[in-house]
Amino acid sequence: MKKERQLDQNGKPLFGIRDKVAYAAGDLGCNMSFSLKGTVQTFWLVFMMLETGLLSALLLIVQIWDAINDPLIGTFIDNDKRNYRNGKFKTYIFVGACGLLIGGAAVFLPFPGAPKVVKAMLFIIGYIIWDAFYTIANVPYGSMLSVVTDDVGERAQLSTWRSIGSMIGNILPTVLLPMLIWKKVTYDGTTDFLDRIEIPEGFTKEQFLTNPKTGLPYQIGDKVLSPATGNQVEVLLGERVFFAALIMGLLGFLAFVFMIKNITVRVDESTVKTTEKKEKFNILSAFGKFMRNRPAVGATLAAMGMFLGMNAAVTANTIMFATYFNMASMSGLVQMIGFLPMFLFMPFITKIVKKYGKKEASVFGTVVSLVGGGVMLIFPLISNIKLALVVYLLGLVVYGVGMGVYTCVSWAMMGDAIDYNEWKFGTREEGTVYSLHSFFRKLAQGVGPSVVLVLMGVLGYQAKYGTIGQSFETAHNMCWLVAALYLFSAVLQFIGLAVIYNLDKKTLDQMNEELAERKATASTND
Repeated sequence: MKKERQLDQNGKPLFGIRDKVAYAAGDLGCNMSFSLKGTVQTFWLVFMMLETGLLSALLLIVQIWDAINDPLIGTFIDNDKRNYRNGKFKTYIFVGACGLLIGGAAVFLPFPGAPKVVKAMLFIIGYIIWDAFYTIANVPYGSMLSVVTDDVGERAQLSTWRSIGSMIGNILPTVLLPMLIWKKVTYDGTTDFLDRIEIPEGFTKEQFLTNPKTGLPYQIGDKVLSPATGNQVEVLLGERVFFAALIMGLLGFLAFVFMIKNITVRVDESTVKTTEKKEKFNILSAFGKFMRNRPAVGATLAAMGMFLGMNAAVTANTIMFATYFNMASMSGLVQMIGFLPMFLFMPFITKIVKKYGKKEASVFGTVVSLVGGGVMLIFPLISNIKLALVVYLLGLVVYGVGMGVYTCVSWAMMGDAIDYNEWKFGTREEGTVYSLHSFFRKLAQGVGPSVVLVLMGVLGYQAKYGTIGQSFETAHNMCWLVAALYLFSAVLQFIGLAVIYNLDKKTLDQMNEELAERKATASTND
C-alpha cells in the first residue's frame, strides 16, 4: 500500500527528502548543459579550426551577451503576470529545458569546411541560442529555492543539495565526454586524418604517411605518429561532440522533468523576484566605494584567481594532453582527480572555520596551492613524459587541496565583506558589493579564456595544423602555459586573501560584536 505524504496546514506536502532530491536534480539538469562550456573553445579551435585571435574576439562578443542575458530574461520573467497551471517558475524551467534539448548542441554544429565568416556567424548565433535557453531554465531555478519553503534551515538544506546536484552534473561530463570525443588515429588505408589540415612548413604529406620511427610506410592498423612530436595522433571527433551535446540535453531535460514533478511550491511566487529593482547606478561612485572595502576587494581578487586557474587553462590543458601527453581522451579524468580534494573539505568546513577562522584557513590553503603551482613548474623540465605526467598530477592534487577551504567559504567571505561595509562606513550596500564582485568574477571567466587563446597563438599554436601538425616546441610551450596559469592563479589568491582581505578571526569577532551592539541599541531606541 502506497504511503500517503503528510500535509501542512495549507494542504501542501511537508518539506522532505523528495524536495531536496528534486532540487538537486534541477542543478544536475543545469550542469548537463553548463559543463559543455569548457568544450566550446576546444571544439571551435581544434575541429572548426578558427584562429586563436578570431576565436578570442568571438568569445569576448558572446561574453557581452552573457553579461546582459541574466537581468534581461530575469526582468521578462518577473513582468510576466499570467497564471500558469504548474506555476510560473516551473513553466519557465520546462520551456528552458525543452530549448536545451537542442540548444546545447546549437553551438557545436559540425561544419569545418564552411567559410570563416559563416563559422563566426554559426558560433555567435549558436552560443546566443544556447545561453538564452540556459538562462530561461537557470534563473527561475535559482529563484525557486525561495518558493519551496520559507524556513531558513530548510532553504539551507536545499542549497546543500543543489551543490550535490551541481557536482554530479559536472563530474559526469568532465570525465566521460573527453573519452567519447577524442580518438587515437590508426592507419586505415586512407588519408582522411590529413584532409582537413594544412601540412606544416618543412614537412611533406608523405612524411605524415610514414612511420617516423621506422621510416617505413604505414600498414593497415598501424598507429599514426606525428612526425613533429613522435606521439600517436589524436583527433577531435566533432560530429560526436554535436551528438554528445544532444544526449546531454536529453539527460538534462529528464532531470528537469523529475524536479518539476516532485518538488512542491509552498510560497506565493508573486512575492519572489528573479531580479531586484535597483536605484540609479553610478558606476564611478560604486567602484570608489567598492575599492574602499578591503575584504570585498581581497575576496574578489581571490575569486578571479580561482577562475583563471580553473576556467582559463581549460583549452591549453586539452591541447597539452592531445599533443604532449598523447592522452586527450583521459584529460577530464586527470583533471577530476586533481580537483576532487576540494570536495573533501565540505563535511568539515564548519569545524575548520570555527577553530581557525575563514581567512586563516583560506590563506593556509593558498600557500598549499602556491606549492602545487611550484610543483607544476617542474614537470615541463622533465624529459620523461610519463614521469612528467606524474609530477603534473601531483602538483594538481596539491593545488586542489589548497583550493578546498576557500571554495567552501568564498561566498561566506563576501557576506562578511558586506558586514564590514556597514561596520566601517555605516551602510551595507549589498547590491553594489555583490554586483561588482559578480562583474569581476564574470570578467575572469570571460576575458581569461580569451587572453589564454591569444597567448596560445603567441606560443606557436596554429589552428590550421589541428592537433596533428603542431610542433613539439608548441606542445611543450602549452605545458609552460598551463603551469604558469595555475601558479599565477595561486599568486592572485594569496595576494587577495593574505595581503588585502583583513577580516581575520579576531577582527571578525570584534566586528560582529559591535554590529550586534549597534542593532540592539537601535532596537531599544525604537
